[in-house]
Amino acid sequence: MSASLTSRLTFSADELQDLLVAWLALGVAFAFFYERVTATALAGYVTSRAFLLALAASLLTAGIGFLLHELAHKVVAVRYGQVAAFRADYGMLALAVLGGLAGFLFAAPGAVVHRGRLTERQNGLIALAGPVTNLALAAIFAPLAFLGVDLGMRGLSINLLLAGFNMLPVGPLDGKSVVSWSKPVYALVAVPSVLLGVAALLYV
Repeated sequence: MSASLTSRLTFSADELQDLLVAWLALGVAFAFFYERVTATALAGYVTSRAFLLALAASLLTAGIGFLLHELAHKVVAVRYGQVAAFRADYGMLALAVLGGLAGFLFAAPGAVVHRGRLTERQNGLIALAGPVTNLALAAIFAPLAFLGVDLGMRGLSINLLLAGFNMLPVGPLDGKSVVSWSKPVYALVAVPSVLLGVAALLYV
């Protein structure tokens, strides 16, 4: 990372708070989801050692996967002269925690918002940075997953799912910006991302 980019990559107190809250909320949501915690058992569970271990695993896998995805968007946006910051969606974070408790997850923790003039290529590259980061994280977790380590399995599956889902060319997802910029680049990244995401959903 160049010195000029580093000097422009700043974080306000509000943004750091949003990042921390999103990371913790997603950790709790995925801990509830993976451990299949019921509302009736919640009071005893959140004070147990099992919850602390599940929370740590979720913070290191799902939480890191989501946050580095968003931070990758910010880094590339700032690289192209944008004013960019992560903004948490507190309503969606609350829904994620409640969903994890209910046995399902739809996690949309927030987004990096940016302003400034961009070319279609720059906008596509900003969008592409998030899923590519998740693919890189999946590669880091893969050796542990192949050894049967639970942390590796979780890290591999959630990052493949994040990459595949975000490369769908619909709505506000990253894939829509990428395909608008370059269909060949979209195909190169989206096809393996979606296939690996489906494999993670079905088999990992």
